[in-house]
Amino acid sequence: MMTGAQYKASLNDGRATYFEGKRIDDIEGDPVLGHTVNEIAATYDRFYAPGPDARSPLMSVARSAQDLRDRIPILHQADLVANVTYQSIMTLMTAAAKISDCPKYVERIGAYVDRAQKDDIRIVECITDAKGDRSLAPGKQHDPDAYVRVVDRKPGGVVIRGAKLHISGASYAHDLMTIPTKAMKAGEEAYAIACVVPVSSPGVRIVNTTYAPRGGDARTFPISAHHHMPEGFVIFDDVFVPEERVFLDGETRHAAIFAHSLGLWERLGGLSAFVEEGDQLVGFAQLMAEANGLAGEPHIREKISEMIIHATILRAGLEAAIANCSITPEGAASPDELYTNAAKYYGAANYNLMVRHLHDIAGGAVVTTPAMADLENGEVGHLVRKYMSTGPGVDGEYRMRLFHAIRDLTADSLGGWKAVTNIQAGGGLYAQRIVTRRYYDLAGAKKKALAHARIENAPDLSKKR
Repeated sequence: MMTGAQYKASLNDGRATYFEGKRIDDIEGDPVLGHTVNEIAATYDRFYAPGPDARSPLMSVARSAQDLRDRIPILHQADLVANVTYQSIMTLMTAAAKISDCPKYVERIGAYVDRAQKDDIRIVECITDAKGDRSLAPGKQHDPDAYVRVVDRKPGGVVIRGAKLHISGASYAHDLMTIPTKAMKAGEEAYAIACVVPVSSPGVRIVNTTYAPRGGDARTFPISAHHHMPEGFVIFDDVFVPEERVFLDGETRHAAIFAHSLGLWERLGGLSAFVEEGDQLVGFAQLMAEANGLAGEPHIREKISEMIIHATILRAGLEAAIANCSITPEGAASPDELYTNAAKYYGAANYNLMVRHLHDIAGGAVVTTPAMADLENGEVGHLVRKYMSTGPGVDGEYRMRLFHAIRDLTADSLGGWKAVTNIQAGGGLYAQRIVTRRYYDLAGAKKKALAHARIENAPDLSKKR
């Protein structure tokens, strides 16, 4: 296993990463990007165990429902890249079970996962292509590079070109798990490519963006100043990929399997995060109601009750997804598709309503509270403290800290990032509706309705849908 120091050293591999117009040769030394390096290194140290046979629990394959359940609190102690690494490994294991007619790829996936676990590396997921004109298929784009594709073949591997967008933590990983973003058709064989690319490969370029605060007083950003993860715009500019790292190459019938497998694990991860955050939102709402002196007001209690129900339904959905997991022939556990997708959809579709309740309970000071440094001003600090207080036992500084935390989490750069990614991560709401419908027993529901109505010999109209 790697230590945090060894992880930091591993980033000095010549990777081409960019941020706000400049190439960053020393990621750790950058005043904005460097914080995330330290956060990931801290995760390495937190889970480090000595010995040549030691393996990180963040890298192990879940084998049962209990394994899946036990992994969640562990992942909540880790940084986002560690979480994505786990999802990547489980994505590959899930896909391998569904492409058994291609044994060479199954063997390569198994060998890669073993090596990744042994080396304790970090992997990120590259799925969303530039896409060009969304109304056109990959093979009919004005620019054929709008989707990542194979552009050349050389002894021992392939050359790929294209870009993958919205890749969380790309500049901080060791490998880029690159898979098709959708199903491919005959004639689109070049786009049916799944592979793992080292971040330091010649031709890989990563342009970063982040919601992280730019300097200033960290007390004003009590959440995002301590935990932020840049997004990578990953460009493959004629990158050679050795064949042992290629897991699909032209087999269009299997292209959607990789995308679907990743979607399942992304949505389970997103659902797990929703469960944790649902409780946090309830906590902030109750704390603010108490600090404002309104905890007993019926309309405030009603909103918080609705937030509690939301958080509880999410937790129930997560438990259902885990308890009803399936086990592949290779022994890997996969969460239930129906419950995972339905619960993730519910969480994403209702998140903004829960935030609205929180803002309504807290009040306008969510966005107008003075900076914490204003408390230290000799002329106005005592007055700010006085008027931010709501009575005995409610110090103005305490209330200000609550407001800044709520603003940072829900109404500033991090809040905007969450508002978008809660919907888009793991595929948009439409994708979750499709999968939910696919796995729901619609025929069984129709039979129950007909039986309840005492209707026999109903016409079969299913093919007219």
